[in-house]
Amino acid sequence: MAIGSGLGAQIGIAPEVTYGTYVAPTKFVEFTKEGLQLKKVTAQSQGIAANRLLALAARRVVTQRSGAGTLEMEVTNKAMGLLLQSLMGTSVTPVQQAATAAYLQTHILADTVGKSLTIQKGMPLTTGTVTRKNFLGCKVISAEFSCEVGGMLTVSFEIDSKDCEETSVLAVAVYPTMAPFHFAQMSLKTGTYASEVPRSGIRKVSVKIERPQNTERYYASANGTKAEPIANDLVKISGSLEGDYVDTILDDLHTSDATTSLIWDFTGPLIAATHFERFTVNLPAIKIDDAPPTVEGYDVIKPTMAFTGLYDGTNQPSIEYMSTDITL
Repeated sequence: MAIGSGLGAQIGIAPEVTYGTYVAPTKFVEFTKEGLQLKKVTAQSQGIAANRLLALAARRVVTQRSGAGTLEMEVTNKAMGLLLQSLMGTSVTPVQQAATAAYLQTHILADTVGKSLTIQKGMPLTTGTVTRKNFLGCKVISAEFSCEVGGMLTVSFEIDSKDCEETSVLAVAVYPTMAPFHFAQMSLKTGTYASEVPRSGIRKVSVKIERPQNTERYYASANGTKAEPIANDLVKISGSLEGDYVDTILDDLHTSDATTSLIWDFTGPLIAATHFERFTVNLPAIKIDDAPPTVEGYDVIKPTMAFTGLYDGTNQPSIEYMSTDITL
């Protein structure tokens, strides 16, 4: 029996072969908070019958079903591949580094069609019995990564789902030994693409990647569920850099509206040879939107520079993930 509280909860995920068709979870991730819920649209018959004062319960129908919510977690050195692939779109096979236990995943921005997941969440009753909800056809709509002084690298995924069912059995959760990436491992570089240099004074970084999609593709002969969402707008990348005002480099970029490349990196322990656990966000072109530094009192000036990620015409944004995961 599980602990009869959130301490006994679990999240399992698996890549789907066909959008919205259940696949038993094969990967289990540690999470800090989730908000996945079944969404339903109902219609109530309004027929008039002599002397009936209240609508009939038997004539309320469910006309549409879907699911949605968030999944929040720390970014760890294992088990992140499936979610990163669903966010970025490229079909990724981890590449072994020489003959070592290190495997590199390179998630390059691409269309996310065909990249859906089954996400199963287990929720314990107070008795310790774990109930399950299986969210089918899960698409990552956005992800926001963030890390600040003294903290972990965290991410919040926004999920859209085709449906939710409760019949498939609860999978047994098995977790690999894993560790989170954190502030002491963080570095930030900007500059000319492929020649970026470290920036000093950075205290907090956040990056959000949004994948706009038409999530309202409801058609006849589909039992009130949707077809796979399709991209219907440009990808949106945004973020912010918070730090002390140690130099004018970022401020000058705001003034000139010049383009700079950004590399946000977390380098963990050595796996083997020259290969370290690593999580790296590569944005080949960003523009600083706001805000220029202001003096707000006696303390050190601490500007927050918001930015937009754009396409440099050649190099796509990517996330590199080095771990010992042989498969996603």
